[in-house]
Amino acid sequence: MGSALLLSITTGIVHAAEWSDTSIMLSYGTQFSEPFKNNADGSAFDIHKQIISLVHTSGYKYGTNFLHVNLHQSNNEPNGNVSGKGAQEAYAMYRHTLDYEKIIAKIENKPNFIRGYGLTLGVDWNTKNDDYGSNREMWMAGPTIMFDVPGFLNFNILGYYESNKPNVIEGKYTYDPYLALQLVWGVPIQQTGLEFNGTAVWMSEKGENEFGGKTKPEIFIDASLMYDVGAALGAKAQTIKIGPAYQYWKNKYGNDTKGEAGKGATASVPMIRAAYHF
Repeated sequence: MGSALLLSITTGIVHAAEWSDTSIMLSYGTQFSEPFKNNADGSAFDIHKQIISLVHTSGYKYGTNFLHVNLHQSNNEPNGNVSGKGAQEAYAMYRHTLDYEKIIAKIENKPNFIRGYGLTLGVDWNTKNDDYGSNREMWMAGPTIMFDVPGFLNFNILGYYESNKPNVIEGKYTYDPYLALQLVWGVPIQQTGLEFNGTAVWMSEKGENEFGGKTKPEIFIDASLMYDVGAALGAKAQTIKIGPAYQYWKNKYGNDTKGEAGKGATASVPMIRAAYHF
């Protein structure tokens, strides 16, 4: 269901777009970790991952669209389903933001640092072929504040509704609804060719997990400092970018890093990232 929905969304936004930016991105890091995948001494098992991403942003008459699809490949990850190690994961997210002023009316006398207000709707979906076999759907909605900065800076307050159908249980499990506070940005550093991009999210606990254990609040951060190397390589400006990136995920999917999930439930990952825009 999730993959079919995202395909239909992608088809729709391509036809409706007034402006757009699409890129293929490659990220690589050697210190990823996963809940319940730990060394004998209790430390997190370091997982090497390559992530290929398709990223699309576009604007149309009433707002903006954002689509991000990740394909994860980890060659050394413990996995009883695939010859003892290695795993593949697909993760897709879509966000649709309706701009209040484009739909209702212009807001007079709003603060100078505010560009506008909106309503964001979205869905996440993932599937993974390890022992646990995650198969999640997350639906979300909430208000958005768009700050007036070079590039963009948006703050979202989102209500989440999440379900999962992993290999280890019968049927689909639904978590309690929960709250997320999200900051998303893409800010050029003027006259340097650098751009600071990222997402930071705090998510509240979501009741009990599918085994009856209590979930924990999550923190997720993914940030990168990308340099435009297009001109140096004979391509158009803003076409080819490369730079360092960093990802932090505490209590991944609500798993307690101080409990049975162990240190692997919190990842701190330096990465190298490259992107080609077309």
